[in-house]
Amino acid sequence: MSISGTSEKRGAQGARAHALAVLRIRGWALAVALLPAAVAVVLLAGGAMGRLTGGGWDSARWAVTALAVVVLLLAGAVAAVIARAGPAVSPTVALTESSAPDLHRMVRDLAGRLEVPAPSAIALTPDCDSWLEDRSHPAQSISGGRLGSLGARRTATAPVLVIGAPFLWWMRVAELRALLAPVVAGTGPSAHPDIAASRRFVRGLDAAVAVASRPGTGPLGRVAYGFIGQVARLLLRSCRGHAAEMERGVAAAASERAQTVDYGLRIVAQEQVGLAYAGWDRLLTRVALPAWRMGRWPARLDAGVVSALTELSRRDRLAEGFTSRLGERPACDLLEEPGAVDEATSLLAARLFHGGPAENGPDWSPVDWQQYPEEVVDRKWRADAARLHRVLDRLGVRRAGEADGPTLARIISHLSAGGNGSGSEALAAGVTAEVAREEAAAPPPVPGGALEGEDLWDTEAIPLFPLQPPRTGRDLLADHVTAMVCCAAVDTAGAAPGLDWLDGPALLVGGERRADLGALVVSLVEDGDAEPLRGWLAAVGVRPEKPVRLV
Repeated sequence: MSISGTSEKRGAQGARAHALAVLRIRGWALAVALLPAAVAVVLLAGGAMGRLTGGGWDSARWAVTALAVVVLLLAGAVAAVIARAGPAVSPTVALTESSAPDLHRMVRDLAGRLEVPAPSAIALTPDCDSWLEDRSHPAQSISGGRLGSLGARRTATAPVLVIGAPFLWWMRVAELRALLAPVVAGTGPSAHPDIAASRRFVRGLDAAVAVASRPGTGPLGRVAYGFIGQVARLLLRSCRGHAAEMERGVAAAASERAQTVDYGLRIVAQEQVGLAYAGWDRLLTRVALPAWRMGRWPARLDAGVVSALTELSRRDRLAEGFTSRLGERPACDLLEEPGAVDEATSLLAARLFHGGPAENGPDWSPVDWQQYPEEVVDRKWRADAARLHRVLDRLGVRRAGEADGPTLARIISHLSAGGNGSGSEALAAGVTAEVAREEAAAPPPVPGGALEGEDLWDTEAIPLFPLQPPRTGRDLLADHVTAMVCCAAVDTAGAAPGLDWLDGPALLVGGERRADLGALVVSLVEDGDAEPLRGWLAAVGVRPEKPVRLV
């Protein structure tokens, strides 16, 4: 036997050993629940046969019988919650065989080469990750994979293959196959009855904890759910170590089995994973987030990943050579309608990472990349500039010579007064307060539909994580001043809003992006030094005394 085969066997054996340990914990829990009943049966049988008689034994018999009934009722309640509680599933976009026949065929062929069961279904996640997800209900295997005394084994349902959607657009077909090889190989251990049963037991406990954590109805309901939650948490703590080691063994065995398939390409594919994640993160935080905050969601995020990574390849010498891959067949060609799939995953991304509705609405509509500069960038600049002038009005800053409308000169004059930024503190505080008021006054999004499994996962946790760290008042003020400068450049110097795939909203002057504006604005906001910015405005042809159009 080869070293690879030995390692795979060792990993599989370790996973099965820890799976049996989890099942033993389940067995011990069952034994504890049945122990009072067993003692009660012995006492009742002894009394029926004329033994174990007397006042003391009669009292013990009734006390133990009552305890056994209570314990059995409580154990039945815990078992019923575990059996009925649906474990949370990851929100995904399903890919049926008809919508992606080539992808399904590739995955089946890959499973055949690995000699493992094919996944039961394929789904997409908006994030840069891929995994197998068991979506069978714990109640389907309460007996631990066997049917009573017959000894017959249940047929385990193969898990669902979840693929990161950005991989389909950035990776080539061969790279995707190599990337999925160790993931698909995990269906082999998943089919083992003991591993499948232990996973369902752990997932059932996890689901029971989630159910018990929800507020009960009335004092009795809260007490009952509190007890069920405590029991489930105790069992989860007992299983945690063995479950983690079982999954490590499964992953090790799957990785070793996948060594026989496209091993050389797996190294290249892993490089692409890191690159895709970097581009995806910047696209979300710098491009998608401004649109989401305005009630618009980019409908082609995955196509945007390709544009962002192509731009990164052009700028970064470490990424040289990656663009030559673009001549090969992209993995999204395995889909029948890539555009429709991209739109569905883009809407799901907005739902998960921002908390928007699950369907279109009057305040929640898609935007194409061609429309992004006008529909998002320009509108954002003018909204920020309008907010800045409202704060100036509230602070009582005069509008000398501004009868026709707001001007950039008003802002520069206020911030440069005193020459040390004495005008920025109050303005920064006012902008921060105004933003907070607007966010508090905004009505919560009304869901327009349900996502897959949404009733089983915590929608109150949306968005899943903050896309940007908290910003200081000075940062917000600098953004608003930059927006006003951009509005003045568009209205008085013929500039245009644009989109930079890596940095988001951009100002185009003569068709070229001007990336030198930020430092000049910071100098004005932090130090009250307006001369560098004035020089830039003169060079570009911006007239700060001219009124600008605001929303």
